[in-house]
Amino acid sequence: MEPDDVQFFLALEEQVWQAQVTGDAAAERELLPADFLGLDAGGFNDLERHLDQLADGPITESFALSEARLLRVGEDAVLLSYRADARAPGEQAAETFFITSLWQKCGDRWWNTFSQDTPGAR
Repeated sequence: MEPDDVQFFLALEEQVWQAQVTGDAAAERELLPADFLGLDAGGFNDLERHLDQLADGPITESFALSEARLLRVGEDAVLLSYRADARAPGEQAAETFFITSLWQKCGDRWWNTFSQDTPGAR
């Protein structure tokens, strides 16, 4: 897969989600740089605050990503926007989120440097 291929970045994004399913903060740390910034309904999250969500184990039971779009914003940067339907452990129904992640290449690796999660209508 080429870095202009939406599937290339969806595969990276799925690794982030899978780390939330397994509760594996180390796996997620492999994709998020030290200066990661997240934004969700609760406000801003730096890397440590983001990873603290996994302190008690998995935060996602299952997920499905769809409607992906890719926008190149520089030679070594893309925005991946998509819909995520995710169910938390112990919950009956999935919640919908619309997410945009900034992936930037540093050296020979792609890093998820920013992510904004917008809850879907309930």
